[in-house]
Amino acid sequence: MISVTGHKSPDTDSTGSPIIWAWYLTDVRKQAARPVLLGEPNTEAKWMLERWKIDMPEIVTDLGEGDQVVIVDTNNPAELPASINAAEVIEIIDHHMLAGGIKTRAPINITIRPLACTATIMHDLIGDDLSRAPQYVKGAMLTCILSDTLEFRSPTTTAHDKAVAEKLAADLGVEISDYAAEMFKAKSDVSRFAEAELLRMDSKEYDLDGTMLRVSVLETTAPLTVMERKDALMKAMPQVAHDDGAQEVLLFIVDILREEATLLVPNERVRAIAEASFGVPVSGDYVVLPGIMSRKKQIIPALKV
Repeated sequence: MISVTGHKSPDTDSTGSPIIWAWYLTDVRKQAARPVLLGEPNTEAKWMLERWKIDMPEIVTDLGEGDQVVIVDTNNPAELPASINAAEVIEIIDHHMLAGGIKTRAPINITIRPLACTATIMHDLIGDDLSRAPQYVKGAMLTCILSDTLEFRSPTTTAHDKAVAEKLAADLGVEISDYAAEMFKAKSDVSRFAEAELLRMDSKEYDLDGTMLRVSVLETTAPLTVMERKDALMKAMPQVAHDDGAQEVLLFIVDILREEATLLVPNERVRAIAEASFGVPVSGDYVVLPGIMSRKKQIIPALKV
């Protein structure tokens, strides 16, 4: 049985894309496959599962030696189980920069394209066979694209992502603006999560010239509800950093509607990173960054010490 998995701290794309590809492998290629997650999915991803009546994939923390694995929505070993190189990676589908470090036992298919969403790439790879897909596959694909593009607001959005989403929405009889509003409402409801969980919910590890960072993003249509927890979030950052082997946690609260990010600034080192990276003066314990919405395109590439 092939396991299809995305990255740790699974967001919507890293939850939906394993589901899409496991269907394709099983029903079209006739290779038995299952989607698995490397952690609890976020609230938007859970909403997607409920909306399209999809069973929650099994959550795993490790992979067995020799297990066949397809990796989607990442190619970074830091975002995968420590045992990834003991498993048999047979395919990678991703839309992030090439990180390196994954070892394979034989040549494999690797598809990395400059699109906003892994599900868009899968749409193209599946091709005409998508006509055979059940609604939940198309629904997951649409949700992933609207999530990763923030309903086409993100600078990562391409004309092709938008066209694919619009085609899927038409096929499903979905009005994109209404559907996205429901998605973002679910994404914004973080009341049940503790501060440490919020800091890890949508986060990636990043080595910045020897400084290990956990770069966390909370995308929301209700940023004030997150900012009300600002002090508690900053108090939790040192423990999360320590437990995760990082030196700092950078939390960007992305306001989907205003199209800006607020970076919490708990100490002098984060202040220095913020000023060097974004060219703005920081005088308090947070800074607003107009136009910043994408970790992949605007945050990670800008980071400096």
